[in-house]
Amino acid sequence: MQSRTPASRTGRPRSAAADAAILAATRQALVELGCSKLTLGDVATRAGVAKTTLYRRWAGKNELVVDAVAELFDELELPDRGSLADDIEGVVLQFAAILDRPEAKSGLMAAVAESTRDEALRERIRTSIVDRQKRLVLEGRERAQRRGELPAQPDPREADRTADLIFDVVAGSVVHRALVSGKPADQEWARGLTRLLLLGLAGAAEDAAP
Repeated sequence: MQSRTPASRTGRPRSAAADAAILAATRQALVELGCSKLTLGDVATRAGVAKTTLYRRWAGKNELVVDAVAELFDELELPDRGSLADDIEGVVLQFAAILDRPEAKSGLMAAVAESTRDEALRERIRTSIVDRQKRLVLEGRERAQRRGELPAQPDPREADRTADLIFDVVAGSVVHRALVSGKPADQEWARGLTRLLLLGLAGAAEDAAP
């Protein structure tokens, strides 16, 4: 069944405190119950709000889960570790640590699976998680350009395409490592991914040779 987009409403404004309590309660339920057993009624009880309050804010469980998980990814920061390589490695490790949290793992995998047959939910994942985190690529590129580590890209369209590709490579790699292969995305792996991203296949192989 396709997701419904919440309609604009008049009346009392939304309470930021209620929203925060609901999203925190959702993450708690994801940890304790998993996404399949999570219900809006249980979330409402945990948050201390009426169930109707949830329905005024979210079209259904899937949308609520996406927004609850999106807040976790908003914790990501691009560390200034002195070089582009070290900056990338730092954010990769942060990203992997978030994906290792049970609420992120359970919520994200369930939402992505459901989105394969729900375009509106897929769009919500893009806007709430993917698009919001592309800021990290833009920040990292600007910092590297100021350091002289990367050349400027005068064509804005080409710069946007490059940013999208970088995000897809990094995020896709970390998600696959953490959630699909189930292998540790540790510092050694993050360093290898960074080397591959910066040097390419031939350069990374040459750099890794004894």
